[in-house]
Amino acid sequence: MSGHRTGPEAPARVVIFSRAGCHLCDEAREVVSAVCEAAGEAWREVDVDSDPALVDRYGEYVPVVEVDGVQQGFWRVDGARLARRLARPTGRGRT
Repeated sequence: MSGHRTGPEAPARVVIFSRAGCHLCDEAREVVSAVCEAAGEAWREVDVDSDPALVDRYGEYVPVVEVDGVQQGFWRVDGARLARRLARPTGRGRT
């Protein structure tokens, strides 16, 4: 199963935390979409401005990418690093 999912219940290994009007978020979305499509993984996007707790947590760091609940980076997404992380078995850990 691959592709972009929405909503908190959507099963996805990759989550991108972003906001509207963010050019880095637009770039990150393209990278995440391409890498996840190639890896056959689902991903979902969460608007940080939809929840004050997310604004507090991520604030000016968007976009933030998590894989299996572990933050992989922020601002710029390294597609090669994300692909390596997705090639590993599901579980927590860092590359």
